[in-house]
Amino acid sequence: MKISEKYINGLKEAYLKTGRDEEWTHFEKNIHGASEEDILKLKELYPNIPDSLVDLLKYVDGTYWRAYGSETVGVLVIGSDIEEYGYYLLSSKEIIENQNIVRKYAHYSAYINREYCEVKVDEKIIDKSASVKWLHFSDCMNNGGTSQLFIDFTPSPNGKIGQIVRFVHDPDNFKVIADSFDDYLKMLMDSGYDFINEDDFF
Repeated sequence: MKISEKYINGLKEAYLKTGRDEEWTHFEKNIHGASEEDILKLKELYPNIPDSLVDLLKYVDGTYWRAYGSETVGVLVIGSDIEEYGYYLLSSKEIIENQNIVRKYAHYSAYINREYCEVKVDEKIIDKSASVKWLHFSDCMNNGGTSQLFIDFTPSPNGKIGQIVRFVHDPDNFKVIADSFDDYLKMLMDSGYDFINEDDFF
């Protein structure tokens, strides 16, 4: 079984164990996967996009207040190294639209360029924002205002291609939390999907 399938099965079990059967049924009933056209666009932009992320997007094409027909889905389906803190999965179109997010926000570029010594940036991250190639795949439960997740395809010599970078605000910092997307999913499974609780399903 693929790791993406194991992850989705475990996610469902975690929701059902909290007694939230109706919410999960509504979620599963209304979602659909990304179109083949959008998947191809993603692969053109990011030739090294992990198969496990593609598989997740083929299952659900975003949960960040995503409209599926007449229904809107705002479901926290992933987490990070921040305990009990949930994140939305961005849609394939949102990932494509956000391809230049690092250069769009001047403070991100400044942080990566190490212009502020008080802002911690993992040594596994390159120090030249103009050369960064990141795939922004997730915003946190605070509508992205507090934390975001990226796949880094241009690491420093200390890092690994495909490593997972977590940005968190206040205090601002960038940290590598997994060597790969597969390792990231394993981390969430090993944590028992601790980002799922009784109060965060919308």
